[in-house]
This record gives sequence, C-alpha cells and structure tokens, in this order.
Amino acid sequence: MPTVKEQPGAASGPALKRALTTPLLYFFILGDVLGAGVYVLVGQVAADAGGAVWVPLLVALLLALLTAASYVELATKYPRAGGASHYATRAFGPFAGFVAGFCMLAAGVVSVAALARGFAGDYLSAFVTLPVAPVAVVFLLLLALVNARGIKESTRANVAATVVEVGGLVVIVVLGAWLLLRGDGDLGRLTQLGTPHKGAAAAVLGGAVLAYYSFVGFETSVNVAEETRDPRRSYPRALFGALATAGAVYVLVGLAASAAVPTERLAASSGPLLEVVEEAGGVPPRLFSAVALVAVANGALLTGIMSSRLAFGMARDGLLPSALTRVLPGRRTPWAAIAVTTALAMLLALTGNVATLASTLVLLLLVVFLMVNVAVLVLRGDPGTADHFRVPTALPVLGAASCLVLATQIEAQVWWRGLAVLGVGTALAAVAAVRRAGAADTNGPRANGPGANGPETSGGPGASELG
Repeated sequence: MPTVKEQPGAASGPALKRALTTPLLYFFILGDVLGAGVYVLVGQVAADAGGAVWVPLLVALLLALLTAASYVELATKYPRAGGASHYATRAFGPFAGFVAGFCMLAAGVVSVAALARGFAGDYLSAFVTLPVAPVAVVFLLLLALVNARGIKESTRANVAATVVEVGGLVVIVVLGAWLLLRGDGDLGRLTQLGTPHKGAAAAVLGGAVLAYYSFVGFETSVNVAEETRDPRRSYPRALFGALATAGAVYVLVGLAASAAVPTERLAASSGPLLEVVEEAGGVPPRLFSAVALVAVANGALLTGIMSSRLAFGMARDGLLPSALTRVLPGRRTPWAAIAVTTALAMLLALTGNVATLASTLVLLLLVVFLMVNVAVLVLRGDPGTADHFRVPTALPVLGAASCLVLATQIEAQVWWRGLAVLGVGTALAAVAAVRRAGAADTNGPRANGPGANGPETSGGPGASELG
C-alpha cells in the first residue's frame, strides 16, 4: 500500500465510510451544479450579455472545466475529506490551508442560509404563507438530520431531487421548441450579443462571471472523495460527466428561453423560466414553483454535506478543534461538524444579513480556485496515491489565469466585503499557527500531529473504514 508524506498540520483521526458509487457521485455533482441558480440565471445573463445567452454560458462552462481538471487531479491524488483546505495545506502549509478552508466554509454556510431563506420565502408562498424565520430553522434542522443519517441516504435523496430538477428544465426546452414550431419565437435573438452599454467582448465576459456562479458546486464533491469507493476511477468520470451534462442543459435552456421570450422581458424577470411557461401556455406555473422548491432544498442539502465534511477534514488536519472529528458510531457521519455548520447557518438565516454577504461567494470561491490551481503545480513532486489522474500542465495554469480574469469583473463594493471575510480568516489562521507552535514547543514533533512530517498510509477502501 503506497505511502504519502503529510505536510505540517496534518493529523490522523477517524475516517469516513466509503459508500458512494460512480452513479451516486455523478448525481451528487449534477444536483449541486444544477441548483436553484438556473431558475434565475438566464434573466441576469440576458441583462448583461443580450439575447445570445448561450455564448457566456458556454464560455463559463469552459472556464469551470479548467479548475475542475485541477480538482480531479488532487481529489484522486489525495482522496480525503477537506478538499481545497487539505490541498492548500499540503502545498503551502497549514496557514494557507486554513484560509482556503475558511473561505469554503464561509461560502458554504452563507449559501445554505441563503437557500433556507429562499425556500421559506417567495417559492413557498406560492402554496402557503408562513413566517420566514421559523420555516428556515425547521428546514435546516431537517436537512441536518438527512445529512447525519448517512451519505448514501443523502445522495439517494439527491438523485430523486436531481431527476425532478432536470425534468423541469427539459420541459422548458420542449416549451421553447414548441413556441418556435408554432411561429411565436424569434431565432434572431440568439445572435444578438451585447447591450447598449456594453460591446460584444465585454458582454461575454460580464455574462460569463454570472454564468460561472451557476457552474460552481463541483468543488463541493471533493469533500466526499473519501466516502467514494474508488475515487481514482469514479471521480474523473463523475465530475466531467456531470459538468458536461449541466453545460448541455444550461445551453439548451438559454437557447429556449431567449428564443421564446423577448430579451427585455427576460432580463426584467426574477423568474425567467416562468416567463417561458406563461408564453407557451398549457403548463401550470405552480408546477415550476414546486420544482424550484426541490432545487433549493437539494442545493442546500448538498452544500450542507460539503460544509460539514470540510469542517471535519480541517479538524482532522489540525486546523479546527478536534471535537469536530466526532462521528456517529454506526453511520460514520460527522455529527459534530454537521451540528456546528447547521447552527451557524441558522444564525445567519435568522439575522437576515445573508443578502449582504451572498454577493461575496463568487469572490471567495475564486480565491480558493486560484489556490487549488497553483497547488496542482506545487504538488507535482509528490507522488501521492498510485495511478492518480494527471492533467496537462497547461490546464491548471489556464485555470489560475481564468480566476484572475474573472476577479477583475467583481465590483469594488463586493471586494471590500470579500476582503473583510478574508481578513477574519487570516486572523484566525494566525491564531491557529501560534497555537500549533506552542504545542510543538511543549510536546515536540509527533508522527501524526501538528507539525509532523512523517508518512501516513493512504490506501484503498479498507484503509478508510474504522472498526
């Protein structure tokens, strides 16, 4: 069984149960990418790019694939919970690992809180009017229980929800085609690129930033690589397959919506896909409110899984309190990490400040993606696990460059909020570094503790199960 050398800050501890097959992992990624964002995305991209919505969607897919390739190499090389935090720790040390993990945790917890409020708000009000705060709390509690029950149960629920999401989007594509067949659509809008305020190139880049957000979600899957039965075989197939599927669905939805509905109307709507339904007729609009609720719940569940696994992985690497590594004896799910991340999401959902932080998510993820792309290059000298997936060197280089280009499109006020979050993460990382240094002075270096640089076995499925 091959061995790999751990970087400072790595720590051994309880492992998670391997239960995910390639199909379950594929649906996990697809369900996370095809989240609630697609139901509002098309209108926002149309406002920024014009009628040719499919162009920035396609550009965003290509940019996302660059960073996804880096994740594939690292996830198969180091199949452990912790994801970007673990990779940054190995490449740059525990300080960078903490910052990367903090960014992902901040983005994940805020995202779950925002989705909880979205579930309790306009989508639910199509059926029943209830106070947002208590509904959001109950919603998050139920998600935590599903999460704690087991990764297999969670991902099976995700398969059903993903089928519903994709089914709703297929209906939109069919309705758009029907509108064109009966002569009510306009194919000419599909070539209209640019707005009165933006030229074609600026419109594509600006629209791609919005569209890029719709493709993120693939990065959450690396946090369940340790729970995948054969990550070296399953992860590349599942990730690239899911992104290709999501890209095809997004482009078809963009084509259908733009051809079916005038660009100005599409851009002004907060529910652009409902505009297609109303234009075509014959399908109850409430049906899409139900589909949107499923999409929101599914996105929140998958992001909650990511956040809890990330917290677990960071704690096992010595970057967060070790109490977060506690797992349920039978189900092997990280109950302590689930409880803490859920409580933080509840707090954000109750304070109502989620909207002021939500726009920083893309910026935080771009910081993480930049670190991951560079980490691939830095860790090329480490053999990692045997026969891991390896991408051409040009891809992580282009992936890092794409993050810098997209970051130039982020508004100044979002940068200030993002820098504030990064400042908190940096301060906490410094505190953690001081604590590690103090522990090293007191106890000396240990084989698998903070500051250790000794080998750790990283092998097949049997090595990752306790008991």
